[in-house]
Amino acid sequence: MAEVEAVPAAPAPVRAGGSAGAQARARAQAQPPRRGRVREGLRGYGLIVAMWIRSTMTYRTSFVLTTVGHAAITLLDFVAIYIMFSHVDALGGFTLPEIALLYGSCSASLGLADMLLGNTDRIGARIRDGSLDTMLVRPVPVLAQVAADRFALRRLGRIGQGLGVMGWAVWTLEVDWTAGKVVLVPVMVLAGAAIFAAVMVTGAAFQFLSGDAAEVQNSFTYGGCTMLQYPPTVFAKDLLRAVTFIVPLAFVNWLPALHVLGRPDPLGLPGWVAYLSPLVAFVVFLPASLAWRAGVRSYRSTGS
Repeated sequence: MAEVEAVPAAPAPVRAGGSAGAQARARAQAQPPRRGRVREGLRGYGLIVAMWIRSTMTYRTSFVLTTVGHAAITLLDFVAIYIMFSHVDALGGFTLPEIALLYGSCSASLGLADMLLGNTDRIGARIRDGSLDTMLVRPVPVLAQVAADRFALRRLGRIGQGLGVMGWAVWTLEVDWTAGKVVLVPVMVLAGAAIFAAVMVTGAAFQFLSGDAAEVQNSFTYGGCTMLQYPPTVFAKDLLRAVTFIVPLAFVNWLPALHVLGRPDPLGLPGWVAYLSPLVAFVVFLPASLAWRAGVRSYRSTGS
């Protein structure tokens, strides 16, 4: 009953013999203006998320235990880094607090994006089992339904431990703080989450073509975050160019963090580039949204 309340059934019945893909194209021709679609999508997303949160809070002890456990498991990555620094004083010229800033900001950004849009990697499974068809006939944008489905509030654990490590780094580092650097720290986390979210949407759109590419998507998100936890000075410049100009993961935390720490960029980019993360997130979202729309329009249903 909660799902019916959150996402009401389509007002018109499904015609016999019609595919969900054909119905989606018919609905696309009669869609309201873009602002109305965005507003309706946010409303539907909020209703579905609220439904899953109410379901989660039914067992609060289980929620607390799973959230703490999720945070502890993800914290093991930083524990490995900490143990490594018991044998070395610096890695690529970076000290432990400096790497903690990279680790914490990236982990918090990915955790936020994963909580809000992480379920998009299941789109391939929905395409194969035909459950995507039921979403296409509902009067709520498909992306909002896919992203909010099985919303996992326990992922707050990853966000919390990332912010905790980053807070320790900011407290420990001796940085010449300016107003710009103070603002850049929270902007770095939010813009990084938006960039990861755009990568997730792009990966989900690719699954309409491939059928299942969840691991490809995860290689750019979880794999990219693992790379961003370490200083850029330990990687080859060709890789740095790729994650700066092709898949702009460097704007998640590398470029902003280097500016905060007062370190030069290995590629020689000017310092003001560090403030472009919000703009880069917006630019990356444009092709991601177009790819998603193209994927939905090309969907032809499973026929089941």
